[in-house]
Amino acid sequence: MTTGAEADVAAERLRRWRLVLGGAEADGTGCALGGRDAAMDQALTSLYGKGDNAGAGQNRSAGLEASAPSVARWLGDIRTYFPSSVVQVMQRDAIDRLGLSALLLEPEMLEAVEADVHLVGTLLSLNKAMPETTKETARAVVRKVVEDLEKRLATRTRATLTGALDRSARVNRPRHHDIDWNRTIAANLKNYLPEYRTVVPERLIGYGRASQSVKKEVVLCIDQSGSMAASVVYASVFGAVLASMRSISTRLVVFDTAVVDLTDQLDDPVDVLFGTQLGGGTDINRALAYCQSRITRPADTVVVLISDLYEGGIRDEMLKRVAAMKASGVQFVTLLALSDEGAPAYDREHAAALAALGAPAFACTPDLFPEVMAAAIEKRPLPIPDPV
Repeated sequence: MTTGAEADVAAERLRRWRLVLGGAEADGTGCALGGRDAAMDQALTSLYGKGDNAGAGQNRSAGLEASAPSVARWLGDIRTYFPSSVVQVMQRDAIDRLGLSALLLEPEMLEAVEADVHLVGTLLSLNKAMPETTKETARAVVRKVVEDLEKRLATRTRATLTGALDRSARVNRPRHHDIDWNRTIAANLKNYLPEYRTVVPERLIGYGRASQSVKKEVVLCIDQSGSMAASVVYASVFGAVLASMRSISTRLVVFDTAVVDLTDQLDDPVDVLFGTQLGGGTDINRALAYCQSRITRPADTVVVLISDLYEGGIRDEMLKRVAAMKASGVQFVTLLALSDEGAPAYDREHAAALAALGAPAFACTPDLFPEVMAAAIEKRPLPIPDPV
């Protein structure tokens, strides 16, 4: 005999399946929706109701007739019925499946959307087509996302890199509380006295304390092709954070087939983002040539190339440039992406060639980036995540 609790569980399971399957004749649930559930179902049907053909630009869903009023109502509905993380996914799908990018050029639309990194990337790709009446609203949307990212990332990044800078300035006559015991013991193992079960340290290795002068130089070299949109957003935020640290001199360079140095705008990452131009071709060799020309202290420099490595320039010259920088003492880091989404499609041949030069290419999340930079500053192995 079925209890009331079991019946409630079964009904809830049917309700969820009904929302997932969309209510077509073949869904098989026999479950009718009403009230809030019916409104949620309508919002989902408006976006996903025509199946996979919508992604190809055919038979688009009936509820979003590519008009500003209907889209505004739909944006309001999904914010009412779904959590923020789901809203962001649905907005992204609406832009991709239904071709709604043009509507983001209207201020009313921007005021209605749930802002996230992907929306910022879309706005940046539309920047050149954006009318003046929309630009102020678009900057406000981008600024909100950037400020939220800075709050999440800045404190940990500064703390991690400050520690790395202190540890990278090693001294041989340290004060007691500055002794690096692991390195001191490793350097004095030949002086181990088995009868006393101890090591007699002839040479102490310790941490120096980084002063306010510049200790390291960091060059962020960012591919601004369309597939790298999220990486451009995160890299701009990190660039601003690094530029705020007195012990690090930071340069930010973006490129497609041209190279643009945005270092003088690093005090405001929103200005940096609106100085980019997502899309276009790629000339990594040209970008690295520019970065190489700006390096004055190779042994104290970290170059971070953020790119999917689809090179439109001269491949062999690009690899020679990386090899030359590494030979001069530069720490070279290659990131296929700087985002939460893992590695995008990338040129595997170029990635393998860079790995052979000692510059393995890997995707990096924003949370891992401070650790990657700390390892590069200290000239120790990078914390490369395991491939999925």
